[in-house]
Amino acid sequence: MNPVRKQRLLLVLAVLVGLAIAVGLMFYALRQNINLFYTPQQVASGEAPLNTQMRVGGLVEAGSVVRNEETLDVSFDITDGKGSFTVHYQGILPDLFREGQGIVANGTLISRERFEAEEVLAKHDETYMPPEVQDALEKAGHPGAQKSSE
Repeated sequence: MNPVRKQRLLLVLAVLVGLAIAVGLMFYALRQNINLFYTPQQVASGEAPLNTQMRVGGLVEAGSVVRNEETLDVSFDITDGKGSFTVHYQGILPDLFREGQGIVANGTLISRERFEAEEVLAKHDETYMPPEVQDALEKAGHPGAQKSSE
């Protein structure tokens, strides 16, 4: 083989190996930062992976909000009409948080019945509902799932 061709071939191979390593590292970093959305029905049925960072959303069940008077610990149940589980949160809830409200929580699913939230987001007015929650409630046939205008 000609020395010039051999040198070009080695250069092309080195570039391809470097590109493959860069793409592999990029996918590894993205995999750790992906934050998928799950509905209460998916969590209750076991579709959501345990001990994984995710977002969940639904309606806060009436009568389920329990606040610890001495700390900022709050627990409440969320549902989409077909599934339900308890969300535990330590911190100050949004001003618009209330029972019957559509919420999205970011955190980790500890078990099929317990979700540890790091952040709780509530809808910002009477007509808006997060799109993921709206779609999940419509699919579940929940009566509170009327279409909203954004």
